[in-house]
Amino acid sequence: MNRQEQLKVIEQEQEWDVIVIGGGATGLGAALEATTRGYKTLLLEQSDFAKSTSSKATKLLHGGVRYLAQGDVALVREASVERGLLLKNARHLSRNLSFIIPAYSWWEGIYYTIGLKLYDWMAGRLSLGSSVHISRKTTLEKLPGLSGKGLAAGILYHDGQFDDARLAINLMQTIYEQGGLAMNYIKVKALGKNGNRQVSVVTAEDVETGRVYKLKTKGIINATGVFVDDILEMDDPGIKRKIVASQGVHLVLDHAFLPGDNALMIPKTSDGRVLFAVPWHNKVVVGTTDNPVNEISLDPVAMEKEISFILHTAGQYLARVPTRADVKSVWAGLRPLAKPEKSEKTKEISRNHKIMVSASGLVTILGGKWTTYRRMGEDVVNKLEKVKQWKPVTSTTRHLPIHGSAEKLGEADPLYYYGSDAVTVRNLPGGGETLSTALGIIKAQVIWAVRTEMAHTVEDVLARRTRALFLDAEEAVRIAPAVAAIMAVETGKDKSWEEQQVRSFEALARTYRLQ
Repeated sequence: MNRQEQLKVIEQEQEWDVIVIGGGATGLGAALEATTRGYKTLLLEQSDFAKSTSSKATKLLHGGVRYLAQGDVALVREASVERGLLLKNARHLSRNLSFIIPAYSWWEGIYYTIGLKLYDWMAGRLSLGSSVHISRKTTLEKLPGLSGKGLAAGILYHDGQFDDARLAINLMQTIYEQGGLAMNYIKVKALGKNGNRQVSVVTAEDVETGRVYKLKTKGIINATGVFVDDILEMDDPGIKRKIVASQGVHLVLDHAFLPGDNALMIPKTSDGRVLFAVPWHNKVVVGTTDNPVNEISLDPVAMEKEISFILHTAGQYLARVPTRADVKSVWAGLRPLAKPEKSEKTKEISRNHKIMVSASGLVTILGGKWTTYRRMGEDVVNKLEKVKQWKPVTSTTRHLPIHGSAEKLGEADPLYYYGSDAVTVRNLPGGGETLSTALGIIKAQVIWAVRTEMAHTVEDVLARRTRALFLDAEEAVRIAPAVAAIMAVETGKDKSWEEQQVRSFEALARTYRLQ
């Protein structure tokens, strides 16, 4: 996974079959799908893989309890199937997680039990376990951090959990192993057309060196999430915007706020959304919000009203009321939602994906969510084949193991999310040298990230190769200089690079901290 060697491939390649723009969940799914069908495929990402929306999810692989309440049966069924496949294909990153909905009256208990039985039924043989009505006593035993005030009973159901950014990195590695190429820090600047007015050239710039590449291709997939309109405007400057963005915020608290292995699901909050408190990497992730935003950026920042809303709502249910001082990290992500024909609240816009084809043959995919990333990739490549009148190739990704997939090592092992790579990582130089005791991060992980996971910056390592920034922003800042020094040795960078990297990371980390 050497970057220089891959850039040489880009220079030498005469023409690609498929260029995918965007290195988040959707783009990675599309590139893997195209590669495994035998197409010569190149993925281009302007920043780092999963830098934007795709590293900022609630970490759930879910059929979508909320979508069931909205009557979107088809989406629930599709998501349930894809959830089951991902639990098999990425065993090191995903798991079956028990959720508990607290009920505060006899009627609530019956209502949610019936709804979740329907949820079980729709998942069919891919159900992760039957939902059950449990007593008040059992609810408090299974959720020791829950306040017992007014509690009548609970409903336990099953869904999936995963690590979003780690899955993105492993998908990038899988694309490479299957014969494709996925490059980060290469920004698309323009699209060119042939004599038939069909898109056939991508002009892209290496963000690191400033070198510009003109890449010939037979087909282009625009999978840039909240940035799809930027690419659509390169194709047709007069096009109407197709995306609305909604911001979702999560707070991270110490595990002591919700001890144990079960998650809390609050089915109806004051803004009409559900709120989750989920154990993750020995912390508790609480979220999310749903606020329309006008400005789209790679690093959105949580608004004060969103932070207050989450703290206030969590405080109504937890025995220990969390305060700003308890927040280890806060992050904001933007959901790309297909712009509705009529005005709708963002929480009411369907999370289903939508594919559109421009007159120039540019294929764009909008919306969707991590759980269905594989199906989205399959659908968009099917559409590209149709648009280009290529002979359809059968998809093989349904049962394709993702890089690293192995029987779980057990989450007590801090390297469990490396799966089959864990032993190799541990045996690297620095395997025994600890950088962070609190987060279980060792020097070898930094070396591995640079050598095999396309990490180029301190942020890449601390935000997405390890999840330090998302789990404890203060601790991530503390170890940033050590990470920069290791990376500089690995990549031959000088002291000024190290210092610039640390400054840049500290500036970003300030937006993840509340103090």
